[in-house]
Amino acid sequence: MATLANAVELQLKSVLIASDFSAASDKPLRHALAIARRYGSKFCLAHVISSLGLTIAGPEAISLAEQAVQRDADRLNEDLAARGAFRGLEHKTIIRQGEVWPQLREMIREERVDMIVIGTHGRHGIGKLLLGSVAEQIFRDADCLVLTVGPGSYQEARVDNTGANRTLLFTTDFADASAKALPYAISAANRLGAKLVLLHVLPPVPMPDGFHWYTAGDLMQMRQNARQEHLRRLEDLVQGVILKIKPEFVVEFGSASPLSEIVLEIAEKLKVDGIIMGLHRSTHVGAASHMPWSTAYEVVCGASCPVLTVRS
Repeated sequence: MATLANAVELQLKSVLIASDFSAASDKPLRHALAIARRYGSKFCLAHVISSLGLTIAGPEAISLAEQAVQRDADRLNEDLAARGAFRGLEHKTIIRQGEVWPQLREMIREERVDMIVIGTHGRHGIGKLLLGSVAEQIFRDADCLVLTVGPGSYQEARVDNTGANRTLLFTTDFADASAKALPYAISAANRLGAKLVLLHVLPPVPMPDGFHWYTAGDLMQMRQNARQEHLRRLEDLVQGVILKIKPEFVVEFGSASPLSEIVLEIAEKLKVDGIIMGLHRSTHVGAASHMPWSTAYEVVCGASCPVLTVRS
């Protein structure tokens, strides 16, 4: 693992943000621009005019929609240029018409995009979490790195805060997808001068095979042994790896709460600047993450910081 982790340097030659030019897109846009500046990336501002309904309405409706979007794009670009947001950046605006995700997927291929930045809806209604249909499709299917920025994320991207104390949280279950994501977490931590916290969540009470009666003291000792074992496993992940700031290792036990809530609680407690997770490549809707799909989905929706997902 150490060889693999040392071998990857996060290079972002092209960063793309999918925007609808609304006020809700402003926060993800700020993060995308800050990342592009930090990594010297080409910046692509993308918008797809959805073909849903317009085709039936006819060519005139499509033409009017295109004109309106172009005006919005021009206004936004003028505003960004006036603020100096594009200073030193190669940038372009791409407007397409059609089905949103297929068009974005084609842009990712054409522009050789290394990272796509998307905004999320977060909570919708009572206790319900929603990414939004397009954001969910990107999150699940994009081959490049995906950075999701939810409504609870901080307004300004902290990658611009030179000299500030930063913390990144890497969640792992020691599976292949986590192994793929770890080198990117290490690279990002070193590039940003951030402390990397490695987190693993164990079942509430790890029980050995077979049926036995155990005292409360026995159970406490088993939990302590399990914690120490998995702390060593976390330490082994970065054994021999060069990290600018000494990493931190956290092992938590699950509870009646969903796994996602434990991850989010740790992230909130540590005031992390970003969460990094591995996603398992799968064509099955219910198997998109190294953790259960619902866990990855809920972390992305509920996080109060950006979440970077790396597909295996």
